[in-house]
Amino acid sequence: MIKRKAYDALMRLAGQFPIVAITGPRQSGKSTLARYAFPDKKYVSFDDKNLRELAKSNPSDFLRAFPDGVIIDEAQKVPEIFDAVKLLVDKEEYVPGKYILTGSSQFRLKQNITDSLAGRVGLIKLLPFSIQELREAGLLPDEPYEIFFKGFYPPLHDTKKHYFTDDWFENYIDTYLDLDVKEQINPENIKAFKKFIQICALYSGQMINYDGISRNIGVSATTIKNWCSVLEASYIIYFLEPDSNNLGRTVVKTPKLYFVDSGLLCYLLRLESKEELLLDDHKGAVVETVAVSELLKTRYNDGKKANLTYFRDKNGFEIDIITDWKKDFAIEVKSKAETEKKLSANVKTYVNLRDDKIKGSVFYLGDVTCEIDGIRYVSWNDWGK
Repeated sequence: MIKRKAYDALMRLAGQFPIVAITGPRQSGKSTLARYAFPDKKYVSFDDKNLRELAKSNPSDFLRAFPDGVIIDEAQKVPEIFDAVKLLVDKEEYVPGKYILTGSSQFRLKQNITDSLAGRVGLIKLLPFSIQELREAGLLPDEPYEIFFKGFYPPLHDTKKHYFTDDWFENYIDTYLDLDVKEQINPENIKAFKKFIQICALYSGQMINYDGISRNIGVSATTIKNWCSVLEASYIIYFLEPDSNNLGRTVVKTPKLYFVDSGLLCYLLRLESKEELLLDDHKGAVVETVAVSELLKTRYNDGKKANLTYFRDKNGFEIDIITDWKKDFAIEVKSKAETEKKLSANVKTYVNLRDDKIKGSVFYLGDVTCEIDGIRYVSWNDWGK
């Protein structure tokens, strides 16, 4: 198993909260991480119909069968279990890390956590593999576009399995639509929703245009906003909000849309190889998508909020990513492999406009991370490090 960067944060939270929930997109490795982190805990999955019926009939007695705690996979399939966990946690002696909950249906899992377990649960968001995780496992290719095209979902990097990316992503989308989306939208709109996902791929790295997507799909802009919320809640896309520090300028207020996984993005763009990606007009958007995703993974793996924004004023001056962390960075993302001076022009301008200690960085596709004229050029295999 590839050791996940989220392991340390998971153990930190399990040392404080009686319940820990691991959320994230389908096939991101939630169950695998839970079982690796807590090898001595019993593991049950509510995919098992018999266990599911048993837990529904008497959730409190079901939990008492595991006095040392338990890992419950697909916990959202038995909503009654959440109130039962709450009552036992409040009633019994305080034991941190006693119950570990995971689930694939993020909507129901998150809703039950919010309704029943607020204040008692530590939350970890687990995204697919990061560049650093693959690098440390010896699975990172030498050429960036190879991994950008393939993506980062764990099953695609399992050396015992031999999935073709097209087949895997086709199945992934169908499973997602059948098991997650149907609960959130009118079933009659499933076909339109699939087209909607493909249209969203064209917007990755761009400011979202609800009206434009609405015209393409033939549903209202309000419906498009709701559907975007469904994609965001299930970790398919992420919205990068505009930065509020306008430096005395008039700034845009529209978020930018990014897919969380570049492999899924390439599939939806109907790219069939890394060579096609290299020649495609969306190459820059795919590179930028990877950069944002790697920063998200860094934060989520530490159990922290993303705190990422972008800056763009009405004249078109833009900084791709701004971090609001302990150390702030203004980051430009470039699909170049050379440390050209012009790559850092916007970053230098922005850093000079700010009167604080923000640092300037350029994420690029070269193999060497270095500093030139006060700007740090970060190699693609160090993104998120």
